[in-house]
Amino acid sequence: MRTAVVIGTGLIGTSAALALTASGVHVHLIDHDPAQARTAAAFGAGTDEPAEGRVDLVIVAVPPAHVAVTLADAIRRGLGRAYVDVASVKGGPRRELEALDVDLRTYIGTHPMAGKERSGPLAGSADLFEGRPWVLTPTRETEHEVLNLALELVALCRAVPVVMDADAHDRAVALVSHTPQLVSSMVAARLEEADETAVRLCGQGIRDVTRIAASDPGMWVEILSANPGPVADVLSGIAADLAETVEALRGLQSADEQKRRGGSDAIEDVLRRGNAGRVRVPGKHGSAPTVYESVSVLISDQPGELARIFADAGRAGVNIEDVRIEHATGQQAGLVQLSVEPRAVAAITAELRERGWALRQ
Repeated sequence: MRTAVVIGTGLIGTSAALALTASGVHVHLIDHDPAQARTAAAFGAGTDEPAEGRVDLVIVAVPPAHVAVTLADAIRRGLGRAYVDVASVKGGPRRELEALDVDLRTYIGTHPMAGKERSGPLAGSADLFEGRPWVLTPTRETEHEVLNLALELVALCRAVPVVMDADAHDRAVALVSHTPQLVSSMVAARLEEADETAVRLCGQGIRDVTRIAASDPGMWVEILSANPGPVADVLSGIAADLAETVEALRGLQSADEQKRRGGSDAIEDVLRRGNAGRVRVPGKHGSAPTVYESVSVLISDQPGELARIFADAGRAGVNIEDVRIEHATGQQAGLVQLSVEPRAVAAITAELRERGWALRQ
């Protein structure tokens, strides 16, 4: 791949353009807002000058509702040798293209499973896709050269290709992406009118659950409008669990011992099913789930403190698998939770204590 056109210079389009540009591909940027394309170009994602002649690959990075029309226009204009889109739904745009009677042999639907709460070209990053799944949905019509160019795009973005049927993809993302967004927003919405005293008690748990609730509502309305059925199916199952849990909690308030016991059993059941589902989430780099031990260290909010902890862990020969910080409300301190392999706990604990760190159970 020597040349590419990216249509749509938001987070995903700009990130893909940055990765391709860093690999030596000459990228041309197009956006319905020329100022946004100029911003992406100034950010190093390519040029907003039009391409001369056909490019090797056209990447359509527009909202799902506009994918089919944008692709159809680009294909009929002969803008490139191959065409991909990166929308988060795949079945709908494909059927819309078929209805527009477009020759789809040069097209393949794709979806990089990566994103941020922020949007726009300045949120773009060349390493956004590194190690992340990138779904490809070829059909029997897809030309071999087109699939190869799509695979090259994934490789240059350092992502991991995953081949799926388009409708199977849409059912999958309804479960692992679209429904979590709605549930996160619903939990965060409870905070809007909450008493200030309650809000000040927010800890890491509520921060984890509501992190993605900061996402752009307009963007998510477009995504959910393109995949409503599968999302509604998943939410229906969650609604059934919620109804049963509400009934179980009411049972715990009852004076009847049998109802209290039944409520306790029902709540334990949903929590255990949650445990079973959580352990299926892939570990680092898409590997099989790994159970890590957590080592909690008291840390002051001062420059260089995290670097010192990591350096001391390195002296103990321990790799930090993951890290999270719980900030203490109203204090310039917090707890750093270091996730390490169980066999490394003794070594890192001894090293950190020897170097003066205060550990918490």
